Amino acid sequence: MNKLSATAFLKKSGQLPIIDVRSPAEFASGHIPGAHNIPLFDNRERAVVGTTYKQTGRQEAMLEGLELVGPKMRSFVEATYKIAPDKKLLVHCWRGGMRSESFAWLLETAGMEVITLEGGYKAYRNYVLERLKEPVQLFIVGGETGSGKTDILKALAEQGEQVIDLEALAHHKGSSFGGIGQAIQPTTEQFQNDLFEKWHALDHNRRVWLEDESFSIGGVQLPYELWEQMKAASMIQVSLPKEERIKRLVREYGKQNSIALSRAIHRIEKRLGGLRTQKALEDLEANRLESVADNLLTYYDRSYHRNMDRRPSEQIISLPCSEDDPYANALAVKKVADQITLKTSNQS
Repeated sequence: MNKLSATAFLKKSGQLPIIDVRSPAEFASGHIPGAHNIPLFDNRERAVVGTTYKQTGRQEAMLEGLELVGPKMRSFVEATYKIAPDKKLLVHCWRGGMRSESFAWLLETAGMEVITLEGGYKAYRNYVLERLKEPVQLFIVGGETGSGKTDILKALAEQGEQVIDLEALAHHKGSSFGGIGQAIQPTTEQFQNDLFEKWHALDHNRRVWLEDESFSIGGVQLPYELWEQMKAASMIQVSLPKEERIKRLVREYGKQNSIALSRAIHRIEKRLGGLRTQKALEDLEANRLESVADNLLTYYDRSYHRNMDRRPSEQIISLPCSEDDPYANALAVKKVADQITLKTSNQS
């Protein structure tokens, strides 16, 4: 049985499937992207073995585990054959201990070639968090609500830039309305694992683009050190006329469920104020969507500018854009970044 460090294990994962033998609950909390879950114990069984270990020790826990696993051994091998038909694969558990070793022994007995992860998923998580601390040349696309920042990022990617769409990974757009029409959010742990998969694939000698975000995106949180980098990075602030932003918001949210929109308005009622809230709800009921967007932007713009006042002004480069044309605006954003990069290069 071969064991590999997290670095070498992840390199191998490009060619071999990964089987995670932790319980379904552990897997749901966070896992290596692309891994398959074949749990050695289900959630109840894991609790039973854990209790036995604490109360009577390792030997009794092992015997308890063998009794639970015995009837399932054939199904484990059959499930693995389907995942790894060439009989070569990677296996891990939480700490790289008994669960992965037992599973690997079974598969090797069945004629398979198995590599395990030294230190298990815990080692992988430590590796992920350390790698996400690494400094890179970040550029942030900022701008008021409705400025089309996400579409600008997509256009930058089409133009050959390195982009990570944090909101796509988080399944949330960041505001009270950000979860409408989105899939269920991952856990913070899984969000960070998915983020690392994108981060790991980048060329860290080239600049990386992110959208301006808070530390929390809906219910998930950015790695703290990455967020600190984002706050210190140059921000190119796209400034789009309010009427253009209203049109975009109506296009993005106008077809969404009115009940979901109403709930989102209620969530910001204290900050929006009673009169504005009542007006927004009345306009929503009457399908006056432009009026709803105009009303809400008054609040969101004020909140945005308060946040910008906390950021050093020398980090913010304002970029007026007359039209909501993401591709053209991305070209303009990239031109500003080129000038910043050239200036920094000349200074060094």
